[in-house]
Amino acid sequence: MHMNKTMIRRAILDSFRKLNPRTQAENPVMFLVYLSAIAVTCLWLAGLFGWQDAASGYTLAVAVILWFTCLFANFAEAIAEGRGKAQADSLRKAKKDIEASRIESLETMEQVTVVNSTDLHAGDLVVVRAGDMIPADGDVIYGAASVDESAITGESAPVIREAGGDRCAVTGGTTVLSDVIVVSVTAEPGKGFLDKMIAMVEGAARKKTPNEIALQIFLIALTVIFVLVTISLYCYSAFASREQGVANPTSITTLLALLVCLAPTTIGALLSAIGIAGMSRLNQENVLAMSGRAIEAAGDVDVLLLDKTGTITLGNRQAAAFLPVKGVSQRDLAYAAVLSSLADETPEGRSVLQLAREQFGIELAADPSMEFIPFTAATRMSGVIFQGQSVRKGAADSVKSFARVQQVEWPADCDAIVEDIARSGGTPLVVLQNDQILGVIHLKDIIKQGVQEKFADMRRMGIKTIMITGDNPLTAAAIAAEAGVDDFLAEATPQGKLDMIREYQKNGHLVAMTGDGTNDAPALAQADVAVAMNTGTQAAKEAGNMVDLDSSPTKLIQIVRIGKQLLMTRGALTTFSIANDAAKYFAIIPAVFTVLYPGLEVLNIMHLHSAESAILSAVIFNALIIVALIPLALKGVKYRELPAGKLLSRNLLIYGCGGIVTPFVCIKLIDMVISLLI
Repeated sequence: MHMNKTMIRRAILDSFRKLNPRTQAENPVMFLVYLSAIAVTCLWLAGLFGWQDAASGYTLAVAVILWFTCLFANFAEAIAEGRGKAQADSLRKAKKDIEASRIESLETMEQVTVVNSTDLHAGDLVVVRAGDMIPADGDVIYGAASVDESAITGESAPVIREAGGDRCAVTGGTTVLSDVIVVSVTAEPGKGFLDKMIAMVEGAARKKTPNEIALQIFLIALTVIFVLVTISLYCYSAFASREQGVANPTSITTLLALLVCLAPTTIGALLSAIGIAGMSRLNQENVLAMSGRAIEAAGDVDVLLLDKTGTITLGNRQAAAFLPVKGVSQRDLAYAAVLSSLADETPEGRSVLQLAREQFGIELAADPSMEFIPFTAATRMSGVIFQGQSVRKGAADSVKSFARVQQVEWPADCDAIVEDIARSGGTPLVVLQNDQILGVIHLKDIIKQGVQEKFADMRRMGIKTIMITGDNPLTAAAIAAEAGVDDFLAEATPQGKLDMIREYQKNGHLVAMTGDGTNDAPALAQADVAVAMNTGTQAAKEAGNMVDLDSSPTKLIQIVRIGKQLLMTRGALTTFSIANDAAKYFAIIPAVFTVLYPGLEVLNIMHLHSAESAILSAVIFNALIIVALIPLALKGVKYRELPAGKLLSRNLLIYGCGGIVTPFVCIKLIDMVISLLI
């Protein structure tokens, strides 16, 4: 999101509003600058009434610059917040109080009670028709419809939301474009997804992360050290003056300015902006982070768990062939496959019907007398009971176990067919009818273009990628090898995913994963970074600490990059700030104390005009560098797919050396300008 005039105007006004002492106290380093600005202002006012600490013009100049330092720090935070506030404003437009058609049950759909959306509670059922806005967050329990979610995701293409499966969740504020659905409300008024999203993007719900708190404690410790250094310098100055029998040339104004220059004000001013900007970059990727902690964790992730379907493969596996066992005709296999797929609304299930129609002209419709057996993650089978016929379709190992229990003979050639399909990277589905194995359906899985390069990038970043799939080990191994992942978990169950995450965490790894189904919720809750799909179930969203509005599982890779970029930016600017302090120390001290300690002149390598111009140059540089670094804090340090050691060395060289050289050059230039004006 680009900065516009409105955003800048709002940020400038917020900069002045943030001068409130309570707001300033939230940032201890900048609070010191704030108190110093007040103290120097008081010294200037005291000078007007006869008690002069230093030259009136000099004191006023220092006071003004210190106030500007506070304003620039406030501006950095306000401009970072402004991005979120602009996004929150557009989201508020989508959030409207509308009339909802509430019903008591599915059987009484025609008996509608019109209520305001604010009166809806979890568990209420509402009917939403074409052209209506969905009044609240919920799950579709009846029907299917195309929904316009552009108000939230920014994506204009409509999406399908239907009862059953993992694409049933709908969000309040989106619009139904076709058909009729019944939604079971899952959120209380004011606690919907849109409400949470508004609170997060505008920063109202932002809390300081553990890393941010730890860094702030470190900065406070540094500041305390510099306070002690400044007090010591004043003591030395007073002692030397008394010994030499001269008035103390070191004013309180100078010492306060010196303290501000030595304190880590650069990172102190930008610390909050860096964190907010990290969240903003995620928001721009259409990812809503429920906490800053999750973004930081993403930066430290070294194990990625990725679903095969929809992430590594296109997700729409297509039935390619019916492969019967010996003694069974292709048509009989196709017929049984169609029977077992009539209630299967997945793309795979529909492709079975299409293949049977194209090859054999088989056209069947669901009959009320049919008893359908739904697919579950535990059984990994589905089927139907109809006119004395019992048909099962599912993964080879699941059907084999079922056949063993039912004492059904397993044909020898079935294993060979399954192995051949698996070895080619396809997915075999075995069909069982009554007490006979009929054959195998060959499902083809297509690898997404460019995933190999992405996983190569991950490897260079030191991140291990693991593919999760319900396929058998042979199929999983073939796809894993083609995609270029480091490892895979085949025949994955909810418990299997959970156990794998716990095992990696026990060995000191940070784990990230994506999920969209209720069966993913336990694993998502266990993972350090859990990205739930916006299309997924409410349980998955509650378990995740991030929600991907685009519902793209590959987004996890971009999230990791943004997390690493956040940590790198914070580290780089901290390095720059501390290097700055060291440089300013050696630039200022000789110029300030040369009168009392003439031997320090040899250290005055910059040959600054005077002690006053040295201090003024340093505090001006101290204020301007904050403004100069705001774009970098917002954009982030550029991330490269390099090992951590190389990245650290590179950034230390750039921001460490840059932090030392820049103050020397800039302070000298500013001093030259000041000397011309005096």
